[in-house]
Amino acid sequence: MAMEERGKGSERWSGAITNLTEMASNLESLQKLLLKKAVFVEEETFAKASLSSEQARTIKVLEQRVETLERELDAAITAAARARSEKRQAEAAQKAAELHAQEITRELENTTKVFELHMEELRAKQDEISKRDEEIKVLQAIIQTLGGKVSHSATG
Repeated sequence: MAMEERGKGSERWSGAITNLTEMASNLESLQKLLLKKAVFVEEETFAKASLSSEQARTIKVLEQRVETLERELDAAITAAARARSEKRQAEAAQKAAELHAQEITRELENTTKVFELHMEELRAKQDEISKRDEEIKVLQAIIQTLGGKVSHSATG
């Protein structure tokens, strides 16, 4: 923003210097013309001519100011359009990011549900394995008990 302001300030100074240069040149030309063709006129005619000349200079200055303001307005309109475009792009990017976040959240929730189901299945399998281990231990105890009786009856 500061660079734009410097650019505008530089442009204004450049315009002012150009105006001063033109004025100096015009004054020189006018002075030379007056020296070559000095004519004595009535004071009223001279006053009217001076007034017309002053009005012409004022009109020229005002026209230049209007042109400068028109350029500044065009630049401001362009900057506003660019800002609106950037805002729309940012809003679209934000919306896309929000949708992506929602999608990832849904995936995470689904993965969590699947994980919970698998954990339930694993716990059920572990419970089943523990029951089977208990049954195996009972059967082993029965076998040992029966095996001990069988060896006692064979020796007796």
